[in-house]
Amino acid sequence: MTSIVPTEVVSGQSGRPAHSEPSGRSGQDGFADGRSTEAAELAPRARLLPSLAAVYRAQISRARVARIPLLFVATFQSVGIMVLMRGVVDGGSEARAVVAGSTVLVVAFVALNLLAQYFGQLRAGGGLDHYATLPVPPAAVVLGAAGAYASFTVPGTIVTAVAGSVLFGLPMTHLWVLVAVIPLSGAALSGLGAALGLLAPRQELATLLGQLGMSAALLLGVLPADRLPEPIGWARDLLPSTYGVEALARSFDAHPDWAVVALDLAVCAVVGILSLAVATWAYRRAAVR
Repeated sequence: MTSIVPTEVVSGQSGRPAHSEPSGRSGQDGFADGRSTEAAELAPRARLLPSLAAVYRAQISRARVARIPLLFVATFQSVGIMVLMRGVVDGGSEARAVVAGSTVLVVAFVALNLLAQYFGQLRAGGGLDHYATLPVPPAAVVLGAAGAYASFTVPGTIVTAVAGSVLFGLPMTHLWVLVAVIPLSGAALSGLGAALGLLAPRQELATLLGQLGMSAALLLGVLPADRLPEPIGWARDLLPSTYGVEALARSFDAHPDWAVVALDLAVCAVVGILSLAVATWAYRRAAVR
């Protein structure tokens, strides 16, 4: 049968196949008109401070309900220790040591113990993989979580300090020093807790290390330094919370030596920076394994 369709319609005006396109358009899908086929560059990584703020808000909203009962337990524990010590300590430097150590113990319970458990659980459950996919610096993850956990200690720390001052008859004139003691002690203990949780090979070991760290803060911080054997005193000097305890204890004096208080807080700040740096390194190490 002879076709009545013109040959030009079937094969095209220039003899090319019917599905071919003019040379000027044939590479349109492959960007043959001069546009590059290379992949576009990724957006720059988020900056540290905005990332830190975002992680901090996320941690605060996530842990607000779960951590409040634990904060109550930490405060009740510290107040109970002061009540027990009231029967054997009358006053003076020993009373100041007991109140200061019990106050910082609230920070140790939350910032060291609970944070070690949190990062240990996060590593064991694969939660670090989620954070590793986010375009945020590792320091923002560590600092945001540490700051959130340290923030939960503020109410309990203030309640413990006020209750201890009333219980032992200590002046509350200089309790404003808590404004520096809480964040600096919290930074040092949070960094230590995060490092323990991230470096522990198993979640159970991270929990154990967190408990041991809190017990060390209890024994070495609450007990007066002059009652401890000399080797134990050396271990006390290595504990990050010791310098926050010393600064707070000196603030109960009628005329505090503010130069020594500032020195204790400076040491606490340096230890906090070092511990958070170690925790950031431990996060990088755990996230890529």
